[in-house]
Amino acid sequence: MLQRVIDDLKNSTGATVRMTSLAALVGFALFVTLCFLCAAAFIAVMQRYGLVEACLTVAGIFLAVSLIAATVYTTKKRQARERAIAAARQAARAAASAPMIDPMLLAAALPIIRAVGLKKLVPLLAIAGVALGYLASRNGAAADPDEDEAEAPADEE
Repeated sequence: MLQRVIDDLKNSTGATVRMTSLAALVGFALFVTLCFLCAAAFIAVMQRYGLVEACLTVAGIFLAVSLIAATVYTTKKRQARERAIAAARQAARAAASAPMIDPMLLAAALPIIRAVGLKKLVPLLAIAGVALGYLASRNGAAADPDEDEAEAPADEE
């Protein structure tokens, strides 16, 4: 299990570094392109309409670019938050079943089984199993409407 966590961390870190490097390169190329386009637009508008209009045109171009970048950023941030919430829910479900396979719990149960006796313990274990199954299905049913509500707005859009 620890090896899987380490492998996941390595994979996510490597992917993050690669994506960040690529994003930096693309960002720099877009910046240079935008600079030349703004210079060309500024010169063309200045020759045709004047200096004030040229400055306003370049300001409008930068405003449009910043609004697009802000929209993309907020969308990505919202998606990352939704992924984190889904991962937390999945981790909580996994943690809920972890006590049942705990070696310390099993080690503590063996002396109890020996003291009470297996023939007397079988009916109690059957009742406990039914109760545990009922609780697990109830917890699973309570978690499903949350996911359905989260997916419903995405389907409508």
